[in-house]
Amino acid sequence: MYRLTALAALAAIAAAPPPSTDARLRAIVAPVSQAQLRRTIESLVSFGTRHTLSSQTDPKRGIGAALEWTRGEFQRDSAACGNCLTIVDPSETVTGSRIPTPTRVRDMVAIQRGTERPNDVVIIQGHIDSRVTDIMNANAEEPGANDDGSGTAAVLEAARVLSRHRFPGTIVYAALSGEEQGLYGGKVLADYAKAQGWNVVTVLNNDIIGNSCGSDGVCDSTHARVLSEGPRSQGEADLAAASHSLGGENDSPSRNISRFLDSLADRLNIGLDVRQIWRTDRFGRGGDHIPFLEMGYPAARISVAVENYNWQHQDLRTENGIRYGDTIDHVDFAYLAKITKLNVAALAAIASAPPPPAPKVEGAVSTQTDLRWPCLPGVGGYMVRWRRTDASQWQQSERASNECVGGLALISLPHIRVDDWVFGVSSVSKDGFESPVASAVPGGAFRPYVAAPPKK
Repeated sequence: MYRLTALAALAAIAAAPPPSTDARLRAIVAPVSQAQLRRTIESLVSFGTRHTLSSQTDPKRGIGAALEWTRGEFQRDSAACGNCLTIVDPSETVTGSRIPTPTRVRDMVAIQRGTERPNDVVIIQGHIDSRVTDIMNANAEEPGANDDGSGTAAVLEAARVLSRHRFPGTIVYAALSGEEQGLYGGKVLADYAKAQGWNVVTVLNNDIIGNSCGSDGVCDSTHARVLSEGPRSQGEADLAAASHSLGGENDSPSRNISRFLDSLADRLNIGLDVRQIWRTDRFGRGGDHIPFLEMGYPAARISVAVENYNWQHQDLRTENGIRYGDTIDHVDFAYLAKITKLNVAALAAIASAPPPPAPKVEGAVSTQTDLRWPCLPGVGGYMVRWRRTDASQWQQSERASNECVGGLALISLPHIRVDDWVFGVSSVSKDGFESPVASAVPGGAFRPYVAAPPKK
């Protein structure tokens, strides 16, 4: 009797369906630790200043010491995973209005190469440099706990957690310098990605993700903002005429990263919702995702729901009873952990899915819509999605097979008029992970735009 019961139990286990992709992602993000995030920011603050123009050789104070400490953190994670991380420090010597003499701007980067598609890359980045009121003051106490110790802490925590797993695609963890002096660290890494020939699927730029109360007393620990460009900036002039006729004003790859993160946050149930901000960055401001956008790589910025301007770009001081300065006591670590979990889940999901396809849509003067796209190797299938032109998120969907005809996947949607909808397609892995959606609009592909050669 016992033997039969045991065999029945084993049969039931064997017949049970595997966990859903969302359940697997929730399990992956579970080890994200508030305590570890705190330890990381405490270490970053301890360097006194991380200004890009501070010392690069002092072993205890300045940007050089902070970068080498970051290298050590990556090395520890790599040792724990059997040397699964390759650590590089790409750099460029630059000058500019905020870097008056030639200065080496160096990033610290760990690369976790994919097991199946090592050239398909998803990047998480935060800038390690800090500043105070005077952008050129390199020697003050510049703790930079939230701007952007929080983003750097998320990068390091993602490396610690995700290096315990293996993924088909490559994940890159990057601490960038030079952001406050002119987005130089982002350009250094974007140039490095191009030199390596990476197919950059997504860049998640985390900048100011650790405080939940604004300088006006408004607090919000349940939302994160994701900022993304609408029309793609790279190739925009060439694409303008086609976009004017066929659409695409709200469907750049970066905008679809925003939609992907919004949907993912809803499904994770971690107490965090995404507020999509349909701007490249905050009003009149910028971040390290912009150099990637300028080179045609899909990128979006993740930031807090409400910024506190008393704690940002300020000398440490108290005036009229108000404390100024970016100190660690202002960091909401429970909130930071939730945003870090969203990042970790997104990295795992995108690295597990094939890259998005490059769909094209047809259907003018027709009662049906046809989509086609070049087939991708190793894909389990595709998901076709569409929404009304004034809708913010995808509304309808239909699964498409991976069957190819002449190298193309095809699907027809009867009784769907192309005029009234925006269409897109995502790739689905054989074990169910779905990529971000690539919209079937001019410039919607998740790769740099290349102009067609002129007709002879």
